[in-house]
Amino acid sequence: MTTFKLEAGAPFPSLTKSGLNVADRDLSKPQGNFDWQMLVVYRGRHCPLCTRYMNELSAYTARLNAIGIDVVAVSGDSLAQLEEHTSRLNVNFPLFYGLTTEEMKSLGLYISHPRSEQETDHPFAEPGLFIINEQGTLQVVDISNNPFVRPDLENLVSGLEWIRSNNYPIRGTYAYS
Repeated sequence: MTTFKLEAGAPFPSLTKSGLNVADRDLSKPQGNFDWQMLVVYRGRHCPLCTRYMNELSAYTARLNAIGIDVVAVSGDSLAQLEEHTSRLNVNFPLFYGLTTEEMKSLGLYISHPRSEQETDHPFAEPGLFIINEQGTLQVVDISNNPFVRPDLENLVSGLEWIRSNNYPIRGTYAYS
């Protein structure tokens, strides 16, 4: 099986999605005074681990914003599914929906089929986290094939603070060929 993955240091593709109570926007580009973008891809409303991770991430947005990083999240859920999910979410960053299977593939994400109709009604992306720098290139990438493996938020945020304050280069760019 061959899969595509985005490489560290590569340009991040444009990804325009609809949001909950926000205008459509390109999720690869920060808004306002921010110069970096954090894009979190989560499985969707059916995943209690995603709900917990997203709620925990809210406690870190002030620190991320303080170092110039805007935060957004997206899933393959429909608008109705996202609206239902908000009853269990307590987040302070914009949420977007409608990530297509082709978009999931273009981001190099793992994709799963639901185990039952009770889980969800569409293939969904497994977790992904992308940090896009001011040049629009991928500074940090974390892609998982299941919801149990995600970056520890304290380690991630303190690492990003260090990267930003020390002009730390993009890692993982050694080419194999």
